[in-house]
Amino acid sequence: MEQKKYLVTGIGTDVGKTVVSAIIAQALGADYWKPIQSGELDNSDSHKINRLTNDLVQVLPERYRLNEPLSPHASAAIDGVQLQLSELILPVTNRNLLVEGAGGLMVPINDTDLLIDAFKQWNLPVIIVSRHYVGSINHTLLTIEALQNRGIAIKGLVFVGDENKATESFILSNTNVPFLVRIPLVAEVTIDFVQQQAQVLKELNCL
Repeated sequence: MEQKKYLVTGIGTDVGKTVVSAIIAQALGADYWKPIQSGELDNSDSHKINRLTNDLVQVLPERYRLNEPLSPHASAAIDGVQLQLSELILPVTNRNLLVEGAGGLMVPINDTDLLIDAFKQWNLPVIIVSRHYVGSINHTLLTIEALQNRGIAIKGLVFVGDENKATESFILSNTNVPFLVRIPLVAEVTIDFVQQQAQVLKELNCL
């Protein structure tokens, strides 16, 4: 069976990207890789994925682990580390693979390179996580346009939270990017919640 490999990005911070990544990784039974972790090293996104998924998901070690919860280039400068685009090489695996970005696409990883440059280098389809707030249409459209301008394939959009018909219909009709799934907001994200949502994804067969 052909391996499925995707990149996950958010339209900004705190949109639910890591929870969505857990759900997708669980649905695919994938290897999960967070290339750059800035801050929260004792409770990193990799730790969260480990807690929220079962043994079908294998968490691979980060390439860079930075101490400060800042943009990677700023955190790296404090740590005395130089992040190199050439060292952000996709893991070799015979399993499905899910790669979670850091923040949005235009996050700088050093003085010249942005995260989207790594996305271009990896050349995998991108799943965009969007959550509704004032300004989210702008952020979603800018994310889509940035990917399209660089010729990076987009697998589709995941909306987090309650349906907002006005926002979603505008985004979908003006971009022709596929809608994959909606992930509800819950008071507490548990492994049971991730399992339930992963089952929904598998039944939709949209990945």
